Amino acid sequence: MGNPDDLERRFTLLTAAARYDTLRTREALAPPEEEDEAGSPSIDQDAKPLTREEALELLALGEVIARKASYGRQLTVRSARRAGASWSQIGAALGTTKQAAWEAHQRWIDEQARHQSEGHWGWDGDEVTAARALAGEPEEREAVE
Repeated sequence: MGNPDDLERRFTLLTAAARYDTLRTREALAPPEEEDEAGSPSIDQDAKPLTREEALELLALGEVIARKASYGRQLTVRSARRAGASWSQIGAALGTTKQAAWEAHQRWIDEQARHQSEGHWGWDGDEVTAARALAGEPEEREAVE
């Protein structure tokens, strides 16, 4: 089965999502262990329920997908800032406020620095400084956009 850390190294976002989709579809189509009160039949009588290991893998893959998507989101936030997007625009694109978007990005920068200090791939002091400069501050009053 593996834990999310192991699976994160083995799968890309696309391969994790494909495996997740395969297991999730099988789970949805399989007959329930016990029929519900209405006695509703399963969609696919030939589908086999997930094993314990597969159910745990499905949970771990969900975590891997969330981690990889979150990392990709913050890389895209950097791209948007580099292209001149304001924090209001970024917040709107994420369905949140400019302050919440900026704070999430600051936490991500902190995490990149922490990884470096723990002996993993991460950012050194110059890279963190550059990332913070690019992020700037959430503007109090923004120019007309």
